[in-house]
Amino acid sequence: MLSGLSIIGRNRGAVTAHQLNAKSPVTGQSLPEEFHIASPDEINRALELAAKAAPEFSSLKAEQRAAFLETIGEEIMAIGPALLERAHLETGLPEARLSGERDRTVNQLKLFAAVLREGSWVEAVIDTALPDRKPLPRTDLRKMNVAIGPVAVFAASNFPLAFSTAGGDTAAALAAGCPVIVKAHGSHLGTNELVAIAIQNASIKCGMPDGVFSSLIGEGAALGQQLAKDERIKAIGFTGSFKAGMALFHTATKERKEPIPVYAEMSSINPVLLLPALVKADPEALAAQLAASITLGVGQFCTNPGLLFILEDATTDKLVHALTEALKKAAAGVMLNSSICRSYYTNRTHLKGIAGVKALLEGEDAFDSCKGSAALYEVSAAEFLKQPALQEEIFGPASLLVRCKSKADMLLAIQHMQGQLTGSVFGQLTELDDFRDCITMLQSRVGRLIFNQVPTGVEVCHAMVHGGPFPATTDASSTSVGASSIERFLRPVCWQNCPADFLPEALQNNNPLGIMRKINGQYTRDPITS
Repeated sequence: MLSGLSIIGRNRGAVTAHQLNAKSPVTGQSLPEEFHIASPDEINRALELAAKAAPEFSSLKAEQRAAFLETIGEEIMAIGPALLERAHLETGLPEARLSGERDRTVNQLKLFAAVLREGSWVEAVIDTALPDRKPLPRTDLRKMNVAIGPVAVFAASNFPLAFSTAGGDTAAALAAGCPVIVKAHGSHLGTNELVAIAIQNASIKCGMPDGVFSSLIGEGAALGQQLAKDERIKAIGFTGSFKAGMALFHTATKERKEPIPVYAEMSSINPVLLLPALVKADPEALAAQLAASITLGVGQFCTNPGLLFILEDATTDKLVHALTEALKKAAAGVMLNSSICRSYYTNRTHLKGIAGVKALLEGEDAFDSCKGSAALYEVSAAEFLKQPALQEEIFGPASLLVRCKSKADMLLAIQHMQGQLTGSVFGQLTELDDFRDCITMLQSRVGRLIFNQVPTGVEVCHAMVHGGPFPATTDASSTSVGASSIERFLRPVCWQNCPADFLPEALQNNNPLGIMRKINGQYTRDPITS
């Protein structure tokens, strides 16, 4: 039974006069539950608890936080089928997809538990004293990462589990030792409550400080802006639209006495370079691969391939025809909510109206049933250079093909492109060197460079980078997926001439944690013996 209340530390929020109701994209009907908007007092209480919990939580041993993360995963799995059923009802995503997403969410938590136990995330660096150095001695210097403080996390619409309440941002922040306040997404409030209760239960079971986690219900931008302005919040993790992300970025960096980092993933059209030798070899197979990626999840992935660059030659029309036919076979699918569905068709219409754009395929407008149909458009590289609007994301199963007359055309178009999460190159080994300048330029525009694979699908591992230059994100030096995402919620501190008994364990001479450290420029697990 859902209560419709916010989660504030170890407690629940109260029934308020202002409620939200969700509409299911599956049934087209409003869901019966009422979710109560957090009051100003409740928001302040969550912030107060998070600030109070921060010193104690960050001081816990890594093993304690690792066990907490694993317990969250166990509590999520213990919800059982009810979690998948509710998420399906609220988002229209198939339960099979949601089952995989639930596993990914739990595996993210396990990954960060392993990261904590392995220990290199602290980046311990020690330069021992050189009292006899001439002309000046060197004092003892020791550096490591520490938690940045309470983090506000904004749940995403398209991943109700893996990028939401217990998703990557929350897992990374908790691993770093930062209390988390989640702003629940209005499209899946019931899913949020089930997962938030799981985190709350895990917190109590593991004896975490009160306030290490809260989940607040809010309407529109009001709650988000309040969190971004509050001086107790020290960083923001966000996945969503460019408009909302930039509003948070402006508030957190321009309107606060103390600016804070905003790690916002916002907009990407994920260009694909289709090189001629591979296109000629098997245009039908390539078209099938691209069509499957464009329509995966009704195109509601941040890595949806929305821009295809191809050189004009004798095979071009074969690929275009094959891709059009493959997309025609894709059935319209239920989109996440009516707002996203409406925007999809509005943006399609806008794209078709831009000078030089030709519609190759436009599935019927199925807005009344909250479904998105596939679409494919094309434009010349010359027109692509003239029209900045052609780089705006269309969130849904649509893609724009850019015809290039020469390699120079392709290079210039890539150079003109904004920052992206991914860039893919489909080409035979023999032609990659011929297009090295195009690939190098593409590399400068993306966070992940992919060869002969589609961009949809983001592995949760140590090497993954899910980020990229602006406007894909607000911080091109970070990733929101993978082990390195913990770094967003850490800051380095140097201990100078610190008494040995007062040093953190990671910096002590005998290395009681057994972690890898850099000592006088060399990586080692050995203790310092002199």
